[in-house]
Amino acid sequence: MNAKEDKDFFDVSALIDERFGVKGTPGRAAAEEQAYAFYTGQIIEDARKKAHITQAELARRIGSDRAYISRIESGKTEPKISTFYRIMNAIGCKIEFSMML
Repeated sequence: MNAKEDKDFFDVSALIDERFGVKGTPGRAAAEEQAYAFYTGQIIEDARKKAHITQAELARRIGSDRAYISRIESGKTEPKISTFYRIMNAIGCKIEFSMML
């Protein structure tokens, strides 16, 4: 079934393949990396806002500048994992990992 054939139902996987290429292709990998960067930025922005902290204050707490926080939150840049931990700690977030078996 073509991703656009049925207005009520469509194959999301086919739509993603159509727009970004099939899994394993450079275009798909690049799109996935951009999606991860955007998602990471949204997590940070949501947590920062819930903590009632400005971008400038967060930047000060981690020894950075507001423009860097803005680029992270907009998905234009992705922080190193160590920076992600510093950001989340500065916001007051607890990070937990769990295994799905």
